Amino acid sequence: MKAFVYTEIQASVPFEQAPWREINRALKEQDGILNKTWLSGVNDLSVGGFYSFDSVENAQKFVTEYFPSETKSLGVAQRTLIFDAVAVEEASKEMDSVHFGAKNKQQPGAYVYTEVQLNALPFDNAPWRALNPVLKQQEGILAKTWLSGLHTGTPGGLYAFDTIENAQKFAIDYFPTEAKQLNAAFTTRVFDANVVEEASREMNSPFYV
Repeated sequence: MKAFVYTEIQASVPFEQAPWREINRALKEQDGILNKTWLSGVNDLSVGGFYSFDSVENAQKFVTEYFPSETKSLGVAQRTLIFDAVAVEEASKEMDSVHFGAKNKQQPGAYVYTEVQLNALPFDNAPWRALNPVLKQQEGILAKTWLSGLHTGTPGGLYAFDTIENAQKFAIDYFPTEAKQLNAAFTTRVFDANVVEEASREMNSPFYV
């Protein structure tokens, strides 16, 4: 595994109405995809995904060729980001990341995506060693996969939580205080893990192994 990709489309669709079965079939034909965890936004019902790829080159091919054609067919705007999976291995393993071999403590009830408007290149410049012990104390957190933006060094993470309530508490109450300490703008997104289980299992998501 060399790269992660985050996607989100500008559409509000109850997940059971999303054409995920057709999309999964097409995704399985794309070069280098190792797995995908589907994402369904809490409150706004946006649809997205978190993917692992075998190479940066295949991740780049995915975000420049396949994914734009998919969103064009749906008639929606999109967001895609590529992250360096190699750089974040040590930090993520310390946070029990299932993307680096850890086993689930329990099946997640929610995911949180975060991104901070900083440049941390190399990734070791990010304060992950200081932050990990604090993150482990947050109520309901199960795991975190650290993220480091390809070329940009933008730090972030994909977190698993036990419940939507604890995920929202983290995103709304705790994370802004962390970003304030870093004096940086930030993004937080909360997703319902329960509704995407079947679709994610079909794409070998490590959260449902």
